[in-house]
Amino acid sequence: MDAMALKTVKALHPALRDDIGDLTTRRPVPGPGLEQVDPFLFLNHHGPQTYGPNNAGLPFGPHPHRGFETVTFILAGELAHRDSAGHESVIKAGGVQWMTAGSGLIHSEVSPEEFMKSGGPLELLQLWVNLPGRLKMNPPRYVGLQADQIPAISVDQGAAVVHLISGTWGGHTGPVSSLTGVFMTTIDFKAGGKAGFGSLGGRNVFLYVVSGEVKVNGIAATAWHLAELDLAGDTVEIEAAEDSVVLFGHAEPIGEPVVAHGPFVMNTREEIVDAIRDYNAGLFDKVSA
Repeated sequence: MDAMALKTVKALHPALRDDIGDLTTRRPVPGPGLEQVDPFLFLNHHGPQTYGPNNAGLPFGPHPHRGFETVTFILAGELAHRDSAGHESVIKAGGVQWMTAGSGLIHSEVSPEEFMKSGGPLELLQLWVNLPGRLKMNPPRYVGLQADQIPAISVDQGAAVVHLISGTWGGHTGPVSSLTGVFMTTIDFKAGGKAGFGSLGGRNVFLYVVSGEVKVNGIAATAWHLAELDLAGDTVEIEAAEDSVVLFGHAEPIGEPVVAHGPFVMNTREEIVDAIRDYNAGLFDKVSA
């Protein structure tokens, strides 16, 4: 691989602990050294942990969003989703839910009754993806995918498996059609496994090591670290030093002002005030997708 084509790893950012009740939570972005990876705004890594029988489940009851998208990866356990646009699902391990909040809706992400009764392992990732101003007030939408609905592309003689959620790669196309051309995968590596991605010039890469240890363009990155890469360069090569899981995506930066207030992400303070007013007026309570 031509070294001139490789994206440079600028820094490695640890995911800092910020537990939510009894839910183990780590967050690499936003953090002290990295505000965002435009358009990727926020990542929470919940777990891994095991819940006992008769647990209270996840604490994410009904709450609003406007102006961006949430992508939730269920690595272990189950997640029940319900929102005010009428979407409802229970996604099991290996699945993904991609919700476009757009103009605004209320949703909940909780544990199914059976999980709260019986307990079990749980590990989730939730990624917030910004929308440009022209799309922030689009109608909400939701896609819930089980593991068998996501292409699992074996590479390096089976030493790596790319789970293609959105975008096109290796002659395959992911089931989510991103409004902004976001490419998104999770990758399972066996020790020594490799996967490479090109045509990334001018695109921001989001690369988080969920577990294990990998080299990103030759730089070692361990579990619970986000690799910040430069915008220049064209290629990312990932090689696993041990069995590993990586969240890997990329997108064109939006380059617009970001004004966030809790669950609302807009371009101006005035738009935040409008979002709060509309939510308080009940306009998020029942919306049409």
